[in-house]
Amino acid sequence: MTTSVRSTTSENRLAASPPPPPTTWRSRLGTWVPHSRTLGWTVVGLALAALVWTLVVATGRFPRELFPSVPEIAWAGHTLWADGLLTGDVAASLQRAATGFVTGAVAGIAAAMITANTTAGRNLLQPVLRLLAPIPTIGLVPLAILWFGLGESSKMLVIALGVFVPVWINSHAGLATTPVDYLKAARCLGAGRMQTLARVVLPEAAPDIVSGLRVGAAMAFVLIVVAEMTGTTAGLGYRIYQAQLFSQADRLIFCLIVLGVVGALCDLAISSATSPLTRWAREEH
Repeated sequence: MTTSVRSTTSENRLAASPPPPPTTWRSRLGTWVPHSRTLGWTVVGLALAALVWTLVVATGRFPRELFPSVPEIAWAGHTLWADGLLTGDVAASLQRAATGFVTGAVAGIAAAMITANTTAGRNLLQPVLRLLAPIPTIGLVPLAILWFGLGESSKMLVIALGVFVPVWINSHAGLATTPVDYLKAARCLGAGRMQTLARVVLPEAAPDIVSGLRVGAAMAFVLIVVAEMTGTTAGLGYRIYQAQLFSQADRLIFCLIVLGVVGALCDLAISSATSPLTRWAREEH
């Protein structure tokens, strides 16, 4: 119902305001300027980080086999690419991370809907989840291997559990803290339970749910390294573990960089896809 009020206000403002000017190449260029500035600062930051790393290596105070130079790290990446290993590793890690993320996110949002909107869920399920939340997911890896062996199921379970906790906590916080005035207004206007949930509670909780999804996505890429260290022959985690076994610091650092880039791109994709759901919150602030 809050959305309807906002929509009505926006429509009135649009009706009173003059028609927008036609889109020109100057206006299109103006919308790209903030993005180009962000990209420019990102490039500058990465260049400075590479410069600092190069200066540290140039001091000669650290062994080269542990602190390889930037060209050596780049050459290690070229070797992985030329051998056809890099593409397969990225694809395998992305598939595992995506499967675990979707499973954990769906379960986390569903559990939050139950614990935040039902008395039974609040009294019975919420205490159990609060006890499970502080348990580190990495500590559950041995249990997952005991239950499901070294196959894909144990890896999916570890990643899904790691995603579930932040998604549930953030979604529950958003769903359970809907302003009482909004709920009373919806009831006074004759909205039913499902209508109130769809048009008041979920839009109000959308920013918290999106925050939980972004934290859960980051957690998926943290846990993919742990999950791929055993029982697999492909993936960035497996390649990092192999580089550590054979003391290949250049290859290990390059795989970590790739993992960070892939994780950042996934976070950007989630942020862009969910941007329309949280636009009203940004406009209010």
